[in-house]
Amino acid sequence: MDFEVSGSLVVLISMLIVVLTVALIIIVKGVYKKRSESNLTAKHAGTTFGSPLEGRNKYPEVDTFSLGGTFKNYGILASVILMILAFSWTQYEKVIDVSGLLGTLDEEIEMETPRTAEPPPPPPPPPPPVIQEVPDDISVETVIQQDQSIEEESQVVAPPVIEKAAPPPPPPPPPPKEEEEEIFKVVEDQPAFPGCENVSDKAEKKKCAETKMLQFIYSNIKYPPIARENGVEGTVYVKFVVEKDGSITAPEIVRDIGAGCGDEALRVVKMMPKWEPGKQRGRAVRVQFNLPVKYKLE
Repeated sequence: MDFEVSGSLVVLISMLIVVLTVALIIIVKGVYKKRSESNLTAKHAGTTFGSPLEGRNKYPEVDTFSLGGTFKNYGILASVILMILAFSWTQYEKVIDVSGLLGTLDEEIEMETPRTAEPPPPPPPPPPPVIQEVPDDISVETVIQQDQSIEEESQVVAPPVIEKAAPPPPPPPPPPKEEEEEIFKVVEDQPAFPGCENVSDKAEKKKCAETKMLQFIYSNIKYPPIARENGVEGTVYVKFVVEKDGSITAPEIVRDIGAGCGDEALRVVKMMPKWEPGKQRGRAVRVQFNLPVKYKLE
């Protein structure tokens, strides 16, 4: 038989046992004090005891040892009750209702078109070319050709041969760049937050993983004080990549509402455990995930 008690009931019963014990001590103390004030000396003037053990206490009316068994049983009973309560104390984790947020994960991110500056005006057309007049009196220089004929008596001297140094060897080719693996946005098996590995149906597993993820986020996220004081509400979008081993990399704020909300959402995303990686044709691949985080004052 399962016996579960809440923490408030354990505290209440413990306080009741303490109050009862204190009251019992006060009552017994008052009774023995009242007995001790009576004339016990005259009452037991001629009393004789059969053994020193019987005469351990001079006056039986104030013999505190006579209630030793009663107090012992009371202590055992109180200890057993407290032990049962301690073992039956059941504490459940706070469950965050995220049912109203499950449909928001598939929303498309509306990107604002950045404002661009107006294009500069076109440059003015170039000026027309200037036509220069050619003068009529053009002087012609006479070039005298030198005699370069070779006679039999003339000696031909070959020009000196200049030895050229060997050219340096060409530099080695640069190392090939490592091609970055493709990041998918849509795959056959989407990455899933851990905790739903035993669910076989894809639709149920997706819903379970989204619930676990949202519970993780909203149980760890803290509303920034500046945003709370200024009444800032809205949705922050965080983009990250689920690697082939399930780790989270390249977290980035896509849309922020300010007042520290984006930084807080980014902090919680970096705290996430390893996911179940996405798969394409049965092979683990890198998948981009867009996560909306809603801020709403209650």
